[in-house]
Amino acid sequence: MSRIVLGVSGGVAAYKAALLLRAFTEAGHDVRVVPTPAALRFVGAATFEALSGHPVTTDVWSDVDEVAHVRIGQTADLVVVAPATADLLARAAAGRADDLLAATLLTAHCPVVFAPAMHTEMWLHPATQDNVATLRRRGAIVLPPAVGRLTGPDSGPGRLPEPGDIAALVSVVLADGAAALAPDLSGRRVVISAGGTREPLDPVRYLGNRSSGRQGWALARVAAARGADVTLVAANVDLPAPFGTRVVPVGTAEELRAAMLAEAGGADVVVMSAAVADFRPAEVAVAKLKKDSAAEPSAVPLVRNPDVLAELVTKRPPGQLVVGFAAETGDDAGDVLTHARAKLARKGCDLLVVNDVSGGRVFGRPDNAAVVLGADGTATELPEGSKDAVAAGIWTAVTARLS
Repeated sequence: MSRIVLGVSGGVAAYKAALLLRAFTEAGHDVRVVPTPAALRFVGAATFEALSGHPVTTDVWSDVDEVAHVRIGQTADLVVVAPATADLLARAAAGRADDLLAATLLTAHCPVVFAPAMHTEMWLHPATQDNVATLRRRGAIVLPPAVGRLTGPDSGPGRLPEPGDIAALVSVVLADGAAALAPDLSGRRVVISAGGTREPLDPVRYLGNRSSGRQGWALARVAAARGADVTLVAANVDLPAPFGTRVVPVGTAEELRAAMLAEAGGADVVVMSAAVADFRPAEVAVAKLKKDSAAEPSAVPLVRNPDVLAELVTKRPPGQLVVGFAAETGDDAGDVLTHARAKLARKGCDLLVVNDVSGGRVFGRPDNAAVVLGADGTATELPEGSKDAVAAGIWTAVTARLS
């Protein structure tokens, strides 16, 4: 069980802090909520007290005998501020200690994660950007805001990332430390494919696969947290778009191929984590195929789909790093890594992330484990953990080669 301090500052997104608090407590963490006075104008102290099981106060004059303004930060394993308003970021960057949350931030020796939420103009203002840069330079993790509907009719960057995204990243920091979300992809553009393609047979049916897209989503989420400009080519993924990403929806292998070739040109890193169908029906019926009808097929002829990964490798610009994925099972011809090494040599990519999917593992599950094979002969084992933890390990392998 980890001790988490959940700081809440005064923005309308404070209501989502209650959802984040619930996610933390359900994961077994001991959570102390430290709101600003303004935050309690949006969500009452009783809500945070009921969900956390701890008293809530905002000033340094409560529990003076326990020296709470020092002790809370000193004893925390992690501090998360969500939402972090422009005012809170400014006070944290200036080292203010004018309320309990600001004082806690000054005394914390643990990783600190800020999840900003504010209007677009506030987020883009040079003062806010300077404050963010200062906090990051000091070692804090400042997530990029999501893009979407804000208070009122306006829309743009400044929306609080969804509580599920924040909780997923927090689990990585608790497991591996702040280095797991180091801003080592700042200034880099990455393109990631995710999900599974569907090849239509008729207007109702298709040939597909079991990929949920969750590993690709985790790769995008962690890359955005590490500072990358992320484009996500998503094949039939029924998940909310991760914060800090631009999503390009596709359906078939041909659509995915076209999107990846269009997006990959200016990228520093291309990651093909989508499960792309090797074959598609040779013909697509214009009407639903019915049994006991003249159109009932006795067989479904298939044709090969293009090899998207191999084409991306062939057409990549100088300096671009290409990462492939392999979902493998062992057989009489060899084990999982034997097949994976042959695929790495055949495709020509720089790294190949290998998943052993025997017995229904990986697909649709929250956890994963992988081996990252390098074209230089290296093999890095990523132990079983959350898909975000595996994603962090993959990006660490990538950035080692970028540098």
